[in-house]
Amino acid sequence: MALQQFDDRVLTLMAQHPAVPLGLSNLAARGQVGAAHIHITRHLAQDGSRLGELATRAGMSKQAMGALVDQCEAWGMVTRAADPADARARQVRFTATGLAWLGAYRDAVAQAEAEMRQAIGDEVATVLALGLEAYSGQ
Repeated sequence: MALQQFDDRVLTLMAQHPAVPLGLSNLAARGQVGAAHIHITRHLAQDGSRLGELATRAGMSKQAMGALVDQCEAWGMVTRAADPADARARQVRFTATGLAWLGAYRDAVAQAEAEMRQAIGDEVATVLALGLEAYSGQ
């Protein structure tokens, strides 16, 4: 519930961000871009990632991630290109539009975190962050 609320706030902020292209802003505002699409934003390396690596980082099946990448590719956020390390493989990479989306995502997360910190207090937010860090390190 809390993670969904946080993701929803991030998407709302992204829909309003001036760097987000109008088409993506409209998709986000209408709820067509969801938390699943944020997995690509969170886990795609700036220099590109293979689909399998991206799926593993996001904790999704390769097929589910492939469907998300297809959708994001249609929206102009990502592209598939030859992997320089292996000519048989393909990499998913951000486009210029995707990089603008990534910048808006980082700004939105920072603002949502600041709002959360204000709502629950610095001490509770710090304990929460430490707990999540410890949990993710296991």
